[in-house]
Amino acid sequence: MSILDVGCGPGSITIDLARKVPQGHVVGVEYVSDPLDGARSLASSEGVTNVKFQVGDIHDLPFPESTFDIVHAHQVLQHIADPVQAFKEMRRVLKQGGIVAVQESIDSTRYPESEGLKAWSDLQDRMRQTKGNSLKAAPPMNENIGGGAMEQRVRSSGLAVTAVHEGLVSEKDIQQMAAAWRAWVENEDGWLGFLHGQILCWK
Repeated sequence: MSILDVGCGPGSITIDLARKVPQGHVVGVEYVSDPLDGARSLASSEGVTNVKFQVGDIHDLPFPESTFDIVHAHQVLQHIADPVQAFKEMRRVLKQGGIVAVQESIDSTRYPESEGLKAWSDLQDRMRQTKGNSLKAAPPMNENIGGGAMEQRVRSSGLAVTAVHEGLVSEKDIQQMAAAWRAWVENEDGWLGFLHGQILCWK
């Protein structure tokens, strides 16, 4: 069993997938390299050896046709320029009889709100408009609903790196948004809710 996890981020979901297929192999792909060292360290610390992480673009996946039994994407399509091209690429690298599994946040709500959290949501909207993706903004769901993964995502995700590079925000802005997520984590009354959509496709 071979699985591709596109948009692997900090790697926890990819590692969980690898645990499900101990005799198989899982590849986690992220658009930028920033979170991958942490993902590799996490896999090593948890003794998961049937997984690897590499840089790759969902619009042009660096794999031959018919490579994987399953292609998985979690909270990816809302952040990219061309979801249709992404589906074409996921199908291309999928083996005959394989499955593409996609999950997206359609909308979200949280409490308490803050200027930093609102700034992060606004930045995601601006990035989608810049990249031509009209899907509604929603902070990506993460494996650590306590919010620690959200803080890390703000600091080092492909979206954040690209936004700074393209001058949409400053590094100081990014750090303030990350600090807002940390404050949310530390507020015992904080909560976060998501409306999700899921897609399953067979080849």
